[in-house]
Order: sequence, then structure tokens, then C-alpha cells
Amino acid sequence: MSFTNRLINEKSPYLIQHAHNPVDWYPWGEEAFERARKEDKPIFLSIGYATCHWCHVMETESFENPEIAALLNEAFVNIKVDREEHPEVDSIYMEFAQALMSAPGGWPLNVVLTPDLKPFFAVTYLPPKTRKGLIGVDQFIQQISMLWKSDDRAHLIAQADKIVELFAKAAKTSGEDLPDEQLLEDAIQTIFDLADPVFGGIKGEPKFPLSYQAALLLQYSKAHSDSRALFYVDLTLEMMARGGIYDHLGGGFARYAIDERWQIPHFEKMLYDNALLAETYLNAYQFTKKANFAAITRACCDYVLREMVGQEGGFFSAQDADSDGVEGSYYTWTRGQIEGFLPPEESELFCRYYGVTWEGNFEGRSILHVDIDRTLFAETLKLKPEQLDEKLQHAREVLFKKRSERTPPFKDDKVITGWNGLMIQALAKAGAVLSDDRYRDAALKAAQFIKEKLVQQGVLMHRYRDGEARFFAGLEDYAFLIRALITLFETGAGSAFLKWAIELADEAERTLKSPEGAFYQSREDPHLLMRKCDFYDGAEPSGNAVHAENLIRLYQLTQQEKYLKAGEDILKAVRQFIEAFAPGACYHLLALQHYLNEKAPLVVVALNDAGALKKEINEALFQQFNPHATIVWKEKGDPLIDQLLPFCSEQLPVEGETALYVCRGIQCEKPVTGKEAILQAIHNL
Repeated sequence: MSFTNRLINEKSPYLIQHAHNPVDWYPWGEEAFERARKEDKPIFLSIGYATCHWCHVMETESFENPEIAALLNEAFVNIKVDREEHPEVDSIYMEFAQALMSAPGGWPLNVVLTPDLKPFFAVTYLPPKTRKGLIGVDQFIQQISMLWKSDDRAHLIAQADKIVELFAKAAKTSGEDLPDEQLLEDAIQTIFDLADPVFGGIKGEPKFPLSYQAALLLQYSKAHSDSRALFYVDLTLEMMARGGIYDHLGGGFARYAIDERWQIPHFEKMLYDNALLAETYLNAYQFTKKANFAAITRACCDYVLREMVGQEGGFFSAQDADSDGVEGSYYTWTRGQIEGFLPPEESELFCRYYGVTWEGNFEGRSILHVDIDRTLFAETLKLKPEQLDEKLQHAREVLFKKRSERTPPFKDDKVITGWNGLMIQALAKAGAVLSDDRYRDAALKAAQFIKEKLVQQGVLMHRYRDGEARFFAGLEDYAFLIRALITLFETGAGSAFLKWAIELADEAERTLKSPEGAFYQSREDPHLLMRKCDFYDGAEPSGNAVHAENLIRLYQLTQQEKYLKAGEDILKAVRQFIEAFAPGACYHLLALQHYLNEKAPLVVVALNDAGALKKEINEALFQQFNPHATIVWKEKGDPLIDQLLPFCSEQLPVEGETALYVCRGIQCEKPVTGKEAILQAIHNL
């Protein structure tokens, strides 16, 4: 028997996946809320996303089951939410859920609400029938229904009211004092205490590829010449790149590893993870000049450009962990398969290097991973590392081609503004650091796509799919995109990108800034129980953290005090969160390092009429790791730059020659001309 519910009219791939469930699903909106009020029914709110493995499991086991669907339809008004379309809804109810549950939160997140949207019960995945200590969905429905219809209902509603009241009182948007250097030092030590000295990352399992902790320690090492921090970053990035969490054939990283050695991944690939990791590996390459870090950056960027970009230039959201309903089947191998595709000697080498065995390490199949350092492995074979690379490269190419003949994982092709901002940032920097115009061009095309498709009547939107831009942008959208636009400007793409960044910063100020200090996650909405200021990093950086650094960068560029004050307001608000759990606020600590760096240079490049030395200067600037340097390009025929940055109006070419000015605060050193002198000045930054 076939079913169709209201989700059939939605654009979200996740909602469409549930459009033929017998559950009478509603999308998030007034129609569902009105029905719950009218019929006096609780709401069953189920939140997930299209590439979520356990969401698929629960759908197959329960939401496609007509008997369970009948129970849900009788007891509840049922609402299905794509967390990636409604991050503000997910964030609020995840926070409530973590207070209501004894176990950690996750997806699918299932929350029971009163008709006025207040939560009183929360669970994650449930089996259809009770087993292994987990209540079954059928029993769960019966118990909630019984409580709702009993005398205990008043207690449930009172509990829900109290929870919302407590969270509203606890919501902080401001602070009194700025974080200081000592707080940064204490935070760094806390991260060292949690660090895994053998496999990198944080001790224990599961292991998430926490790019932001590596980025923080890399900047700290640069500023303080701290070898411990550099060792930790080097170890973490090396072990992740050797682990099964990294796709050794196609590039890119999976969402996380379930073991401490990074070997067994949860196979879904997210755009934001790969954008953040590409930039972190790139920064590590700038600092250490290790060729492997540049190679991983390229592999991540190439993966995205090959598989995660639409014809118009926008980047897709994610790829599933499953193929043909089996987790990891696209990425894993049997020894017999590899021996069938490669000659004996090549097969033996490949299997030894990538840990492919007859018994496998994942449900009878092998996840490719590297247990031994590449140079040491080459020595055991009496080969040079370059010779080993050449032999393995051919095998990887053969197996990648064979893998592409398999059923590919499902792809969530919606375009999210903020996640695209993260990818544009990584590609813009990769284009500059690696001198690769492919990356720069892809970043420019994606930025143009956002401007054409995700700006509606002058307002930035959150999601685009199938011709439709929908939902107002939230703080993460503004923050991540503004960051990328400033970087495009700094890498020489033109002052129009800086103008757009300033316009978006002003728009965010008008629509999202709290009266007291920090920025709300989303616009005012009558259907949200509260407006939140998120401070801790999650899978993505805190929007407030990224925007704090945006504001510091804009202040460096413009010398407008309003940007400095707004950035300081965020840092004041987050101080208590850094003190409570510093590892959860790494991006704020990155912004704090930038704020505390009073000697951060502003580099003004005044190009002569012919634009001489632009390529050489750009390469020199980005070959070095100077994370707090801000770069201004002044080119002939660009009157906009003096309007945007009047502070820089006096920095001009000298006697017809391209000149470089190094400024700190409002004090500029004498201009430098001539190729050798300019390159030396850049080296001395």
C-alpha cells in the first residue's frame, strides 16, 4: 500500500525521503501547530538529516511500519524537521533534550512537545519493539499517550513550563569583562591535558576531526614558538590522514571515527567538515612546508569539486554513509576484490600498505588505512618514498575507477549558504597558497551563485534547492560567508567582495545583534521558544566566534570603532563559557588570539598602472603562515577601495612603481619598492 503525506511538497531531501511514510508528517509550521492546539494533542517532533545513518534505520524500522504509523497518528501531531534547514529549531530542542535525557544527544532527535511547543520528553533512536534495554517506539507512544490523557498531564505541562523558564533565564547574551591572555594560556593547557599523545585528537572514542583545536594550537605555536602545540597538530593531522576516516582513493574525510585510532569511520561525508579540514591542512602546510599537508588539502578540494558542486557553482551539503542500504559498502574492500583488479605484486604491495586483510576490519571487509609511516614502509622495501608513491598511485587510480562503478552513496544536493561560505574560504586560500587558479575560480563562481540565487529582495537566505531559495539566513550563514568574502578580497579578487562583506555585516547587526552584546542565532520568530546566542563550537564553528574575528578583521581594514566594539561585545559574552569549558570554545580563542595581537600587520599593496608584481607578492604573502595579517590590494581603476577604506587612501605607488606598505594600527612604515625589497619585507612580517 502506498502513502503520500504533506512532505511531498517540500524541497528538503530529508523530508522527501519521508514523504511516502504512512506517518501523517507535517513540515515545521503553523498548520501543524494549529492542529495540535485545535485537537489538544502533543506534538511528536522528529529531527534529522538526509545522510544520517540512524535516521534511515528508524525510518525503515518504524516510520514505514503502518502499525506504528497508526499509533503515532492517533496519539500525536507529527512534525518532521531537517536540522540543516532549521538549525535554530534543532539547536533549541537539542539543548532541551540533553537536559531531559541521561544519554548524549544525537540524531534522529525525537522530542515530545505540548501544543505550545514546550518540550517534556526526548529520546534519540528507538527500535520498533523494546530490546536491549531500549524502549520500543510502540511502547513509547502508549506511555506518552497515557500520561497525556491522565491526571499527570498537568504535571507534564508544569515541567515543560519550568524547563523553558530555566533555559530562558540561563540564556546569556552579554558579559562585563574581556577574556585575557591568562585565560588563553589556561585554555591551551586544558587542551594539552585532554590530548591523545599517541593518535592525536582528544583521548578516547569516538574521535571527531576537530579542525578548530588544531587551528587554535597552530596559531598559538606561531605566536609563542611552542613546540608542544606544533607537535600535537602535526601528530593529529598525520594520524587522521593515515586513518580510515580519510578516503585514500577519492579524497575527503568522513564525519568521525568510532575508534581511537581513526580507523573505523562513520562513512558520511559533510561539506563543512571537508571545508574546515582543507583549510586546517593548508595552514599546517604554510607553517611546516610538509608536502603531505598540501596533498591532503588538494585531495579534499578536488573531492568537493569533483563530486559536491552543481553546474551553477553552489556546493552540495553531504554524502550518505550507506550504499544499497549497507553502511560503508561503497568505500570498503575484500582482499579478493583487490587481487582481482591488480596484478599480484601490485596487489600485495597495496594490501600491505593499506591494511587490507582476508578477514577485514569492518564486517568482513577492509577499510583502507595506513599503520606505518610512509618513509619507514618504503625503507622496508628498499625503495625511496617517491618510488613507493608512484607504485601506489597507479593502484589507487585503478581501484578508484573500479569503485566508481559501484552504486554511489546518496547525495544531499541542497545548497546551504553558511557551509558554502566555509568552502569558499578554503578554496580561496588554497588557490592563493597552492597557486592553483582552479580553486580560486571555483570560489569565485560559488560566491557569484550565492549572490544571484540566495539573495532575495536584498536579503540573504539560508538554503537553495531545485530553484527555490528559502528561510532567512542565520548567524552562521552571515558569519561564514562574510569571512570568505573578506578572504576573497585579501587574495586579490577585488574590492566588490569587501563591499559585500561590509553590507552583510551591517545587515547582521540590524537583524541578529542582541541589545546587550552578542548575536542571536536566528531572526525573531514567533514559533521559537527563545532566541539563542550560541557560543560553543559544535560540528561547525560557533557563529558568534567566527563573526567576532570578522569584526576584528573589518576593524583592522576600516579603523571603524563600531566593528571593534561589536567584536569586544562577543568576547565579553563568551568569557564565562571559555572559563567553564575552554575546548568547546576554540574558535572564540582563535578570535581572542587575533584580538590580543596588537602588532597584527595590515599590508597595503599599491600596484602601479601595469599591476606589476601582483602575482609574486600574492604568492609570497600566502606562502607564509601569518594568520593575523590583513591585506589590502589597491589597483588602478578601483575608486571603490578608497571609499571603503579611507584610512588607506594615502598609500600609493611610488614614482610609478608598485609599493608595499606595512602598517600596525594606524602607523605605517615607509613604502618598500623593488621586487627583492618587497619580498624581504613580506618575509619579515
